[in-house]
Amino acid sequence: MSETQPIRSTRFRREREADWVALEGLVARVESSGGNRLSFDESRSLAALYRKAATSLSVARDISLDRGLLDYLEALVARAFLAVYAPQESLSGVIGRFFGGSASAAVRRSWASILMAFLALALGGWVAAMLFAQDPAWFYAFVPGELAGDRGPGASTEALRDVLFNTDGNLVAQLGAFAAFLFSHNTRVALFSFALGVFACVPSLLLTIYNGLILGAFWGLYADRGLGLELFGWLSIHGVTEMSALALAAAGGFRLGLALLFPGGLTRKDSLRAASKDAVKLALVASLMLLVAGLLEGFARQMVTDTGMRIMIGWGIGALWLTWFMLAGRRAR
Repeated sequence: MSETQPIRSTRFRREREADWVALEGLVARVESSGGNRLSFDESRSLAALYRKAATSLSVARDISLDRGLLDYLEALVARAFLAVYAPQESLSGVIGRFFGGSASAAVRRSWASILMAFLALALGGWVAAMLFAQDPAWFYAFVPGELAGDRGPGASTEALRDVLFNTDGNLVAQLGAFAAFLFSHNTRVALFSFALGVFACVPSLLLTIYNGLILGAFWGLYADRGLGLELFGWLSIHGVTEMSALALAAAGGFRLGLALLFPGGLTRKDSLRAASKDAVKLALVASLMLLVAGLLEGFARQMVTDTGMRIMIGWGIGALWLTWFMLAGRRAR
């Protein structure tokens, strides 16, 4: 039996190899240029040759041909399957569809989860500001030492003001390092808020409230020194984008958690699969926004020292995000 197997494999391959070579050539063209480059006859040949190759693979398995031939056919059939059935779209097409309406539509469909995230941020900020007003020592309970730096209830008003407006080279370098730390911190929080939302939304909700607590503690500190408006401008230039990104990441986690808690008429598995499509898009948008916020935080915030201009830039960019979310992908009736 073992002596006749190579002969049988050779004969089997010789009788069908021309079709396999033709199929391999069509599959290679689809992989390099996309299926839309094939003519109608070539597309029909691709489907017919794929069916023949799949039949050859089934026969080869049944008669136990040599392992090398089986591996070749399995790889060819798998590639042909993707060429025939997988959606053919270039990377530029995927990116264009994402920015042209796919991402913004996911944001619009997730408005309830996004509102929930913003309310959690506001709740944390309000609680921290109220507690700070009662006892400034609460600042240290909410703000990590790496984030607070020299800013705290013990700092002088002038020192706090210098953080907002000073353009001294050494201080700017320190603030650049702080900006890098803050970007890394917020990226981790956004990632965890998204990934942990599947656990009934609770971890994502707590992380979002925690970010609000940090923000509220800083607001309480600066407002207590009469620097509330100045802090608002300092935060606006990057914070509008940054806080929105954190809210979107948390909203993605909420979508996953709510899909498990309230699957409706679907199984929890199907409900999670359906919600994950929008949730992943929210996470991608949040990543893009965090990148933009990092650039604003590292450069524009210290280059622009006028409070009014900071507010205009920050909320102007926020308006651009909102315009994209609300209008992109909508079709005129």
